[in-house]
Amino acid sequence: MADTILGRLSGGPLDKQIIKLDATSLETIDDELVLPWDQVQLIYRRAGEAENTGPDDGPTTVPYRFDSEI
Repeated sequence: MADTILGRLSGGPLDKQIIKLDATSLETIDDELVLPWDQVQLIYRRAGEAENTGPDDGPTTVPYRFDSEI
């Protein structure tokens, strides 16, 4: 697995954005992301399994789908 783990966001205001996650391994990936945006916070929830987990296939990416804003 590559050292960098990225979150791929779908839906909501941040649709199609890629963000770097603070996780250091697949075991430490959060199922929920709370991200600041304008004057609210956006909630994205994990929506599938990690991709590109091999040593030579690029950064690991984890899909997240927009859930709500608070």
